[in-house]
Amino acid sequence: MNLQDKTIKKLRYLINDGTQNRSGHDLVEFFNPLGFDDHYGYQFPTRDAYTENKLNQINKTPKMEECIKQLFSPVQFVAKNKDLNKHIVDFNQYLAVDGYKIVLDGKNVKITTTEEEVIIPVDSIAENEFINRKFKDVPLEKLGLDNAITDILKQRIQEIVNCLRTNSHLATIFLCGSTMEGILLAVATKNKEEFTKSLSSPKNPTGKPRPVYEWSLSDLIDVAHSLDLIDEDVKKFSYVLRDFRSYIHPHKQMSSGFNPNEHTAKICWQVVQASIYQISRKK
Repeated sequence: MNLQDKTIKKLRYLINDGTQNRSGHDLVEFFNPLGFDDHYGYQFPTRDAYTENKLNQINKTPKMEECIKQLFSPVQFVAKNKDLNKHIVDFNQYLAVDGYKIVLDGKNVKITTTEEEVIIPVDSIAENEFINRKFKDVPLEKLGLDNAITDILKQRIQEIVNCLRTNSHLATIFLCGSTMEGILLAVATKNKEEFTKSLSSPKNPTGKPRPVYEWSLSDLIDVAHSLDLIDEDVKKFSYVLRDFRSYIHPHKQMSSGFNPNEHTAKICWQVVQASIYQISRKK
């Protein structure tokens, strides 16, 4: 299979976060059966950099088809058939541009070539709609958090606005990531029992939920979404924020090829604003 770059980026998202939230260790386990012999440890690249590198290595080979079949195997979606069908329909819009289509045949996943009319992927349109959504203000007070943390979050939000005005894209992403983490951690701490009982909560080796102060931003986003505090759009477009800590290190940024622009910064800011509105509305 020969996939174009946009399809590979979509596949990377589905592997890393779209179908399930895979850690670096999970990704090694996912790709090793496809002919690799990697080990997770110190200096492991960002998840996005690792996955995209592996996909580019197997592109134009039969391994790419194996990868897609492995990702969409019904075994991975027990009691989640609706999710599986939704992901296949979504990804088929991208595959159609490359001349392929995923078809479920019972428990088997088949990939066929297609001469059907090309379907334009809709994610770019949805992304623009998300960025252009207008928020009059950011109602932090409605989250009902401690006054001290609310004041700090207000200061950070003002700095985000200042960074956007001066086209400081990388600084905007750092501030959005830390602010999002601060908001969700404060909400999780205030609603600790509800968060730790979620099936999506991260577990320690004994199977018990880890303390919320040990959770990553990715963990906080997944659990908040599972509790219906944030909608699918926030979870979907938070892919940049999830790895924001890695980009603090210049060598990590260099290895991942991450080069933020105004578009990326605006997505991050919209994620923060939308999450505050959604959580305040649902709480």
